[in-house]
Amino acid sequence: MTAPLTDEDVPAFWGALGLPGLIDAHVHFMPPRLMESVWAYFDEPGPLIGRHWPIVYREPEDARVERLRAFGVRAFTALLYPHRPGMAAGLNAWALEFAARVPEAVPTGTLFPEPGVAAYVERAIEDGVRAFKVHLQVGGFDPRAPELDAAWGVLAEAAVPVVVHAGSGPVAHGFTGPEPFGAVLTRHPGLTAVVAHLGAPEYDGFFALAETYSRVHLDTTMAFTRFFEEMGAFPPALLPRLRDLGESGRVLLGTDFPNIPYPYAHQLQALAGLGFGDAWLREVCWHAPARVLGVG
Repeated sequence: MTAPLTDEDVPAFWGALGLPGLIDAHVHFMPPRLMESVWAYFDEPGPLIGRHWPIVYREPEDARVERLRAFGVRAFTALLYPHRPGMAAGLNAWALEFAARVPEAVPTGTLFPEPGVAAYVERAIEDGVRAFKVHLQVGGFDPRAPELDAAWGVLAEAAVPVVVHAGSGPVAHGFTGPEPFGAVLTRHPGLTAVVAHLGAPEYDGFFALAETYSRVHLDTTMAFTRFFEEMGAFPPALLPRLRDLGESGRVLLGTDFPNIPYPYAHQLQALAGLGFGDAWLREVCWHAPARVLGVG
């Protein structure tokens, strides 16, 4: 497999794999003011960033959608997340409206530990939300919070996946690491979860959760890119386990578009560089995210 060197090479990459395109499980779209606020935070190396982080695809919303289409991304999440109470329900309404006008977007919701969270999660699912996002770093909350227990139960019962930033990368904060979210899985073992960034930097602990719970997955967001490896190299001893997890459909392509400091193609180049073979790439780049996100 020839890895893509530039964004223009991306369609040839998935075409050579015999795929109809890509499915990206970790893409961010937010209301414009919130997106601008997030980008402003990336402009200053704050406590959750820790380093210079230029945004390559800092463009208007319609231009970002068209870029994904040009790459051949046939389906993608529109991940968004609150940083305080009272935001989540409004974000869920915006995300449903976004998905209604962007056919490739998987309707995505979010949540926060607050009164009524289980009710608005259930309502969002009834309205068509097919994936949720939880960001423990940004939210700064404990996933074991009593207010969230019923909401985790609703998600588990509905088999709706939740993409969880639970690892301590790039900066440890609050209730990150495998133990807090692992406790949620102990109580709700049927929860469909996608651990962002392969769980970096606590790869071993999050791999163990994926090997223990049949509905726990990992996404590749930023993994093996030069930028991410500079912050902490992936342990070579874990590569066989990553290969096995990918072959069993537990690893999903994720990129963090548009909030990445390098071209989109570099993520695919980094995954191809692992040398796991075409079948592994086909599973990660299409088949596994199609199953988890319910893409036909």
